[in-house]
Amino acid sequence: MEPSASPGIPMRSFSGSTYRFDPGALSLELLTTGGPGEFRRFETLHAPADLVAWAGRSRLTPTPELRVTEAEVADARRLRDALFRVTTAHVLAEAKPPEDVAVLNEAAAHPPLAPLIGPGDERRWAGTADGTRLLATVAHDAVDLLTGPYAHRIRMCASDNCALLYVDTSRPGRRRWCSMEHCGNLHKVRTLRARRSETG
Repeated sequence: MEPSASPGIPMRSFSGSTYRFDPGALSLELLTTGGPGEFRRFETLHAPADLVAWAGRSRLTPTPELRVTEAEVADARRLRDALFRVTTAHVLAEAKPPEDVAVLNEAAAHPPLAPLIGPGDERRWAGTADGTRLLATVAHDAVDLLTGPYAHRIRMCASDNCALLYVDTSRPGRRRWCSMEHCGNLHKVRTLRARRSETG
């Protein structure tokens, strides 16, 4: 998993309010761009500029200088959908779809973005990166996550109407919500209202 100083991906709720969601891993950040089936309506990856913009919001620091093609955007959607199904199956303790595992492994087989130390000891990326290297970096992160020490900490938000996936890297390991600012707060409000109605 990539180290991060990122406070999370900016998200917008159904009500229009904004909040930040930190899924704890670069690969899970890609899942905020849409998904398969019913999640297709949330699609944000339509053009090369969209994938570049996502990279700028992600925990990759500094943002790599990217040259992305239309074909690589299609590859990004394919990888994201496969990763969504694989990770969801993992959370539900179900068999991972072999064809989706193959998509993930295929992306991971490409060379990832190459980090280097700049003249001022700052982190940089070697050369101009393309979408394939970006997706390889995401896929490497996913493999590390799904086979690593935090694999048992990958979870889905406990809200009934939220399917966001995250890895709980907190020390106690008791995180239940995609964001306390959003679903956690909504749960608190609902619980408080239910208590008031019972006592009223």
